[in-house]
Amino acid sequence: MDPLRVAFLGPTASFSHQAAVESFRPEAELFPRVSFADAFAAVQEEKVDYAIIPCENSTNGSVVQTLDLLADPNCLYRDVTVCGEYYLTVHHCLLTRQGLFPPGQRDYSSITKLYTHPQAWGQCEGFLEKMFKGVERQDVSSTSKGAEIVSKERVEQSAAIASRFAANYHGLDIAEENIEDKANNTTRFLVFQNIKSECAGRVPFEDINVSTAQGRTQTTPATQKTLISFMIRQDCPGALADALLIFKDCGMNLTSINTRPSQIIAWKYVFLVEGQSVPTGQNKDTVSKIMGGLERVTEGCRHLGTWSDRSVPL
Repeated sequence: MDPLRVAFLGPTASFSHQAAVESFRPEAELFPRVSFADAFAAVQEEKVDYAIIPCENSTNGSVVQTLDLLADPNCLYRDVTVCGEYYLTVHHCLLTRQGLFPPGQRDYSSITKLYTHPQAWGQCEGFLEKMFKGVERQDVSSTSKGAEIVSKERVEQSAAIASRFAANYHGLDIAEENIEDKANNTTRFLVFQNIKSECAGRVPFEDINVSTAQGRTQTTPATQKTLISFMIRQDCPGALADALLIFKDCGMNLTSINTRPSQIIAWKYVFLVEGQSVPTGQNKDTVSKIMGGLERVTEGCRHLGTWSDRSVPL
C-alpha cells in the first residue's frame, strides 16, 4: 500500500508539523503548505490523502482562518470533510542562537527583538511582561518561521518563541522552556479528507498513532462529534432557535457555535455548529434526522463531517 500523503500548515518545524509527526505513522509522507487555504485545496484536488490543521486553542479560542474555510461561502471545498481530530499540548520555549547565552543565564537585556506567531503572544503574556517588557515584538507567519529567522541572524541579538521541536530542527538553544501562561495549553487539530478519495470511509486514526502529546493513550471513545454549517433567514423571528431545537430533539449535545460572514449579504452569517452524540442503535441516524430538519428551516445547510471524539480532560 502506498504511504499516506499528509498536508500540514507549514513551514517545517511548526506546531502543525509536530502534530502531523506525532499522529501519523512514520512512513507517511508529510507536505508543508504555505497557508490554510493551500492545505484545503490540496485535499479538494486530491493531491494529498489528509490534511491536519489547527482549529482552536484552549487559551486563545478558535482559529478563524479554519472557520472561514469551513464556512466556504464560494463552495471551493465542497468535497472536504472532517474525519478526525488530534490534541497537542503546546509548550512554548524562548529560543536563541547557539552559544548566545551561558547555560542558566536569565539576563536577556541584550535581546532587542522577539519573533513569533500572533497567537503565541497571548499564550505567554505573563512571561513576556516579566522578562521582556518594552522589547519589540515582530509578528511572523508561524512560530517555526520565527525560529528560522533567529537561526539565520548573525548581528542582531534576537529571540523566538517556538517549540522544542523547532529548536531541534533549526539548531537553536532553548534559553527558557514552558513559558506559556497555562500548563495545559492545548491546540485541537482537525483532520480533513476528500469524501471522493480512496481513503474516504476509513477512520484515519486506524492508520495513525493515537497516543497523545500528554503521554496518555486515547482509547476508543464512546461519543462522536459532528460539525454542521447553515444560514438562517434574517426576516424570520426565532429562526435560529428553531434550528437549534432540532439538535436537541434529535439528542445531540451542542458543544460550540461559531459564526463567520457569509460573503453573500452584509450581516448574514454562516453558523458552524459542533455537537456530541453517543452512537447507539436508537440514534444511529441522528445526523440524517438533523439534516432533514435543518433543510426545512435553514438555508445552505451542510454536513461537514462526523468523527470519533478524542478529547482528553485538561
